[in-house]
Amino acid sequence: MSSVLYDTPGPRAKRRNVVLSVVFFVLLALLLWWMWKTMDDKNQLTSALWKPFTQSEAWTTYLLPGLANTLKAAALAMVIALPLGAVFGISRLSDHRWVRGVASVVVEFFRAIPVLLLMLFANEFYSRYTNVTSESRPLYAVVTGLVLYNAAVLAEVVRAGILALPKGQTEAAYAIGLRKGQTMASILLPQAVTAMLPAIVSQLVVIVKDTALGGVMIGFTELLNSRGTLAANYANVIPSFIVVAVIFILLNFILTSFASWLEARLRRSKRSTGAVLGADKVDDVNAAEVGGT
Repeated sequence: MSSVLYDTPGPRAKRRNVVLSVVFFVLLALLLWWMWKTMDDKNQLTSALWKPFTQSEAWTTYLLPGLANTLKAAALAMVIALPLGAVFGISRLSDHRWVRGVASVVVEFFRAIPVLLLMLFANEFYSRYTNVTSESRPLYAVVTGLVLYNAAVLAEVVRAGILALPKGQTEAAYAIGLRKGQTMASILLPQAVTAMLPAIVSQLVVIVKDTALGGVMIGFTELLNSRGTLAANYANVIPSFIVVAVIFILLNFILTSFASWLEARLRRSKRSTGAVLGADKVDDVNAAEVGGT
């Protein structure tokens, strides 16, 4: 079916698409075969290297504790960054110039700095100027870096989601006497949440993956860092990388699947039932409104 942005392909275009698809899958198969052959030649597919993952010790001692730390850091960062990003995003839409200016400076500043640099700075700050213990310092540093960076990014997501709504929504709210705060809380934000949800989830996936930066640079014992200890003990570097990659894929797949389900549920809940009221029902509604007033 043709549309404004898409034309139905003709016979030649269909043949070309089929040829390109076949070539792509052939090249992909060759790449996978080359990877398998190379790993087999290097003895990376022997059962001895994969056997530790069939035993409970590798999971209970290394992978599961590392996964728990990854989830802990990501959850803390999400819980703090989401409301903080919403506050700064709404502040950038304020009618007060000084509020809008301060929020814009904060957002642009932290959005421009690499998250790894924020983690390193936070780790050094906690080391020099606080009483945080050396055992807890990596977690504090990772969460701080993730919060500062992702709150700034989420602030832009919130601002863009609100600005994407039709202006008539705001004008209608003002016409019935709502103040700006009431309009934002009751009308704009509930509608913008559904539109922002895919971008918010994408950023939450980034938070989960960026926890690995703390393990590499500041010794935070998250999943990837624990993999290094496991590989050193069992001498299975490549298999351990593959297993950890699969864990990250499954973790982020669960997160995105839940977000897709939540988005669909929110969209269904906002749809009108389409029911037609009779004259007697309309009179009852009007009477109830007058009585409530």
